[in-house]
Amino acid sequence: MSEMFDPGPRRPGRGSGGRPAPSGRSRALLITAIVIVALLVLLAGFSTFWTERLWYDSIGYSSVFSTLVWTRIGLFALFGVLMAAIVSLNMYLAYRFRPTFRAPTGEQTSLDRYREAVTPVRRWLLAIIGALMGVFAGTSASGQWRDYQLWRNAQSFGKDDPFFGKDLGFYVFELPWLHFLVDFTMAALVVAVMGAVVVHYLYGGIRLQAARDKLSSPAQVQLSILVGLLVLVKGVDYFLDRYDLLSATGGYIDGMGYTDENAVLPAKNILMGIAVICAVLFFLNVWRRTWMLPTVGLGLLVLSSILLGMIWPAIMERFQVLPTQADKEAPYIEKHLAATKDAFGIADVEIDDFDAQTNLTDSTAETRTALAQTVANSGGVRLVDPAVVPQTFQQLQQVRGYYTVPDVLDVDTYEIDGVERDVVLGVRELNQQGISESSQNWANLHTVYTHGYGVIAAYGNQKRADNETIVSQDPAWAETNLPPQGDLTNLSGEGGYEGRIYFGENSPSYSIVGKSSEGANDVELDLPRGNDGGTTTTYDGADGVPVGGLFNKLLYAVKFGEPNIVLSGRVNENSKILYDREPQRRVEKAAPWLTVDNDALPAVVDGRVVWIIDGYTTTDQFPLSNSESFDEMTDDSLAENNPFQTVPTDEINYIRNAVKATVDAYDGTVTLYAWDEEDPMLKAWMGAFPGTVEDRSEIPEALLDHMRYPEDMFKVQRYQLASYHVDDANDFYEGNDRWEVPADPNDASSLQPAYRLSVPSGDSLVPDTFSLTSVYTPANRQNLAAFVQVNGDAASEGYGEFRVRRLSSTNQVSGPGQIANQIQSDQDVTDALLPYSRGDISTIYGNLITLPVGESLLYVQPLYSIRTEGSGNYPVLRFVAVSFGDDRVGIGQTLAQALADVLNVGPIDEPVETPEGEGDGDGGEGEQPTEPTGTLEEQIRDALSAADAAFTEADAALAEGDLGTYGDKVAEGQELVETALELAQGLPGGGADTGDTGDAGDGATDEPTAEPTE
Repeated sequence: MSEMFDPGPRRPGRGSGGRPAPSGRSRALLITAIVIVALLVLLAGFSTFWTERLWYDSIGYSSVFSTLVWTRIGLFALFGVLMAAIVSLNMYLAYRFRPTFRAPTGEQTSLDRYREAVTPVRRWLLAIIGALMGVFAGTSASGQWRDYQLWRNAQSFGKDDPFFGKDLGFYVFELPWLHFLVDFTMAALVVAVMGAVVVHYLYGGIRLQAARDKLSSPAQVQLSILVGLLVLVKGVDYFLDRYDLLSATGGYIDGMGYTDENAVLPAKNILMGIAVICAVLFFLNVWRRTWMLPTVGLGLLVLSSILLGMIWPAIMERFQVLPTQADKEAPYIEKHLAATKDAFGIADVEIDDFDAQTNLTDSTAETRTALAQTVANSGGVRLVDPAVVPQTFQQLQQVRGYYTVPDVLDVDTYEIDGVERDVVLGVRELNQQGISESSQNWANLHTVYTHGYGVIAAYGNQKRADNETIVSQDPAWAETNLPPQGDLTNLSGEGGYEGRIYFGENSPSYSIVGKSSEGANDVELDLPRGNDGGTTTTYDGADGVPVGGLFNKLLYAVKFGEPNIVLSGRVNENSKILYDREPQRRVEKAAPWLTVDNDALPAVVDGRVVWIIDGYTTTDQFPLSNSESFDEMTDDSLAENNPFQTVPTDEINYIRNAVKATVDAYDGTVTLYAWDEEDPMLKAWMGAFPGTVEDRSEIPEALLDHMRYPEDMFKVQRYQLASYHVDDANDFYEGNDRWEVPADPNDASSLQPAYRLSVPSGDSLVPDTFSLTSVYTPANRQNLAAFVQVNGDAASEGYGEFRVRRLSSTNQVSGPGQIANQIQSDQDVTDALLPYSRGDISTIYGNLITLPVGESLLYVQPLYSIRTEGSGNYPVLRFVAVSFGDDRVGIGQTLAQALADVLNVGPIDEPVETPEGEGDGDGGEGEQPTEPTGTLEEQIRDALSAADAAFTEADAALAEGDLGTYGDKVAEGQELVETALELAQGLPGGGADTGDTGDAGDGATDEPTAEPTE
């Protein structure tokens, strides 16, 4: 019978089911593939690690890399070994003390096959499980290097908290690390319990189906000790949780509240005692051998944690606190207010009442004229919008398509001819997208087009260095062209400044630089000139990793996934590779403990272009302070997310501008300067990374002149001041004086950004303090509540001083949104912009700046025009709109004209550069006017006839779509009408019938006079 089921001899090379059996060759190929994949993974990991080491070494911060590596390796090894040892030891003990005899039951019989499978490989399983647990624990521990370094280098704040009397440094430096130690111990004990239970059950130490003695004596002893230790550590956790109440979130205020102190804190103390008692009961179970008391104790702990830790606080909050919350929470609000102001550096902010005048037209003409004259000629009112003019900078100063400027330019100050001038500037950086597609090969992208060149700058007030005002034209340039030339070049002395920009915000991912070979020509494109394609250069700066050797070539070929790094002849013994070139990225890598400001300021200092970056120390552990999202507090219509943030938490309740850093735009040198030298967190980090931060006294004076108050810091403080400018707990609770940052008038979905500009100090009319400014409106309202400024000049004695002008609550002053609406709906503004609101021409409303002037507030908004069709278009400043005092709107081609219009005064004397074709009379620039002839009536008729002819020509130009000629002719006609009206004043009765030839009212001279630029 068996022969009937005999399948017969199997065919060679086939397994069951007729499938081919794996041959030795297949197995060899599989093993080879696995080995190759493993080697590639290891090579990729090693290349990442080693190139990071080379990068840190190239910038002189190798100690930072070594500290990071050894700290993380040490934490990984220590806690990985501890976890592996604890888990493995308890699993080994569970096996070592397994029962020698197991009663034959169905449960044990079913486990026999598992024991037979496990026992022969138990040592390997034990090693593998221990190793895996160790890897998980070590990886988690290595991520705690910040907490470890802060604990190891802890500093004193010199202040104690009002509840426990501990120095604030305990909460910032020690408590987070103690929590990690407790959490790690609990995790290790939980895993050890689980491992011991599995082994005891597998080998009969735990018998679930037994009627009695379900646990063997060794199992009971081991589990009693482990669970007792776990509960005891939980008691320590309750002890530490008490201190966490000072930085807890989710209540009416962050930090300790009435319910926290009177319900949660006592509950933590009670639970801590119950945990200790419960742990003792488990330890006694080693001898008593009964689980009743430990189980009851554990149940009591769980029940108490629910009743005392959750239900009782909720009952107190609902029935005792909420009915009289203002009274109950008042003492805690006062402590919260003081702590928040201290944590965010706004404790010393003083608020002045500011009764802004809103009826300036009641003053005398002489007073209004003097006011307009002073403001117009002060030179401090910035008219150039850094968010609008980048396209203008790029079109007029790009020089070649492979250059670009940032989307938002920076504002700085330079002393020109002994006068501090606000300057809007940007760096001419490389834009590889502008290279023709046919030229976008590896050699060009990474060895030829390697850097930008020079700075582009314009005076913010539209006045040239000689103080002449530019009328509705392109910016008043302070630095232009290639090679760079202008006032910034002149400040650098003979030879100018080093203009090559190898390290910037738009640099390529990597470039390979250096002379190709001995005596060979340079290949890095430098200054584009004429038809020769440009001059070339060779980088010889400090930064850069030598990449001439085969070993480094291979590493970087793997890192960037580019075999040409190994194969190309452009990479030779003199070559260096530049990467991680963004200024913020370089600072964050050199100081990985800093939160870095989103904005990097380029400045020309001592013949170099340097990027100035602010760095912050932050924490979310400062006691009793308000905790908010850093990204949310710094968000506005111009903010961009920093892609390089390395700090693990976004929620912060403490910030200090601890460091000011510089990055050399040519050679990439990173320098860190201690700024807030009293900051305990900075002191701790300087202890963790010694020698990396230079003293504040080492900052060169020329560099100090360009250091500014940091923008993100100001935004954070602005956000907090909106609610925390009050001192009284009842005012805070009632929210009757709560402010908010208004929406950007040009982008209602985002907040209005902070603006850098010169602001009058005290009650002066002359802007003389370079500041960061912003405004507040009352919560859910649009009128103005306050104007806030901070001295932004790091070289001045008053640097960092806030001044808040609180407007009267009985005299309403319009806010930015209301003023923007008034400007856009004003008839004179509409008429002036009419030629730039038709066809393919549109109007851009620039930043609406608020400026305190004397006892009133001045709103200034530049108005631009731009063609919407075609290529090469860019915004052109056409008009300036102002609102001053009583919300009247004025408009003019210059600030002086706009002020004269809004204050209803005559022309203001100021040096003005007249656009070409707008000279005196009807001739060319500089042509002498013709003396009038004929009687007064004849002169009036001639002027009106000429105006009518001009308007006719304007209509013809408009019909042909020639908006430039249309604007010129309308302006000419309006000027002739005004001339006729002026002549008419000399007729009997003071007037004449001039006919309906045009509107000669306010704003008549404000018609466009320059052709929209393509």
